[in-house]
Amino acid sequence: MYPPPSFPTNKAATVKSVGATPAEPEELPTPLAPALPSPASTATPPPTPTHPQPLALPPLATEGAECLNVDDQDEGSPVTQEPEPASGGGGSGVGKKEQLSVKKLRVVLFALCCNTEQAAEHFRNPQRRIRRWLRRFQASQGENLEGKYLSFEAEEKLAEWVLTQREQQLPVNEETLFQKATKIGRSLEGGFKISYEWAVRFMLRHHLTPHARRAVAHTLPKDVAENAGLFIEFVQRQIHNQDLSLSMIVAIDEISLFLDTEVLSSDDRKENALQTVGTGEPWCDVVLAILADGTVLPTLVFYRGQMDQPANMPDSILLEAKESGYSDDEIMELWSTRVWQKHTACQRSKGMLVMDCHRTHLSEEVLAMLSASSTLPAVVPAGCSSKIQPLDVCIKRTVKNFLHKKWKEQAREMADTACDSDVLLQLVLVWLGEVLGVIGDCPELVQRSFLVASVLPGPDGNINSPTRNADMQEELIASLEEQLKLSGEHSESSTPRPRSSPEETIEPESLHQLFEGESETESFYGFEEADLDLMEI
Repeated sequence: MYPPPSFPTNKAATVKSVGATPAEPEELPTPLAPALPSPASTATPPPTPTHPQPLALPPLATEGAECLNVDDQDEGSPVTQEPEPASGGGGSGVGKKEQLSVKKLRVVLFALCCNTEQAAEHFRNPQRRIRRWLRRFQASQGENLEGKYLSFEAEEKLAEWVLTQREQQLPVNEETLFQKATKIGRSLEGGFKISYEWAVRFMLRHHLTPHARRAVAHTLPKDVAENAGLFIEFVQRQIHNQDLSLSMIVAIDEISLFLDTEVLSSDDRKENALQTVGTGEPWCDVVLAILADGTVLPTLVFYRGQMDQPANMPDSILLEAKESGYSDDEIMELWSTRVWQKHTACQRSKGMLVMDCHRTHLSEEVLAMLSASSTLPAVVPAGCSSKIQPLDVCIKRTVKNFLHKKWKEQAREMADTACDSDVLLQLVLVWLGEVLGVIGDCPELVQRSFLVASVLPGPDGNINSPTRNADMQEELIASLEEQLKLSGEHSESSTPRPRSSPEETIEPESLHQLFEGESETESFYGFEEADLDLMEI
């Protein structure tokens, strides 16, 4: 599991978190009682698995895939749920008659945590049926839930946890969600009730559906939104004050791939062997890097194993292989040496590096390397990547979906054929070269990703409205999916779009401290000390 997010204690451009809750290793939940008392003693949960979890199955799933008969009587549930009233004759009915059963709510929750495609495969129900259940549920969202549930503040803390889990490619599913909700809810006097209906409402109310195509317009939890506002304010001021060239503003991010070697070597469901969500050590890490001028820099792949350089390696990819794998510092040092320093050698101007906070506790060696190239690190605060990390707007999600699609097709073809880790890596490198080639031929899409993430201001010098940015995000995703023939594969466009809440207006505080801590690297060459010690009064 990745380490909990922490801001480096150095002069990297780090926004001070406003009440941020760091991610923490989660225990597997114990079975939940119908009503959870606040100070109850519970059985010791089993240890967190370190093995990759391909489908992150819900805790109630029976062995193998489930086929739900929608006419079946609801069985018992580990969480509270109001019984579904018996339906009358053939009338359509409203109100209570429109409520979903516990079984249907479980399927919908699975779809909201993962996606409708995985939910359809796991529960053996058509995607259109799952979307219909979701529409029915959304139509009844105005009804109040009876009983005591989490407060709005507690739900915001839970929503922040979901966002940071996804940023770290850690599982968000029925099991982990109820576990975290239970932990947060124990502080409520008198206990609280938890149900599938509440969980589905929570995911929709806080816009936590995965693969959202208009995520930049969704309202973040209050503290996270404040941190995002401070980050945008900082990076845009630095770009303006330092007159940074678009060719020197870079965004980097990782895609970790998890491999279940037992499933890979089996003859059944081989397509589940390769995943982008897991809790163990990644099989390999893919470090993407794009520039604000629309350029895609070489992608650095870190492989946990031994392998010679393949003869047909795409020019857009660099490979590092070692049996013991690579630490976060080693990854950053090698990326700085092999990619960034080669790029900056012919630029001779200041730069900015946009990256997330989860795996970037920068060592003094990395800071010195960036300082030598006059590059200021700008660290995206936890929970904000879906809105303000340029790679998260469109490219990273599409690369993951493309790899999923290609492996799924390949796994079907080689269902009865042996495949080892080295063979799979060569396939992944070929597929990466293919998708990077398409993205590299779309410099406008890359550049607009920085605009949508608000790292760059709009043409008039002002930040675009959330609605305008969301429109652009939807266009970018649709355009790239069409070129990669992904339309319909992972698209959730036919899922009804939750009503967007208006964006919060970030009120300026009397003091915004954007950096914390000291660093032996006293300053970044080319930047005034005042720029690195920003205090607004």
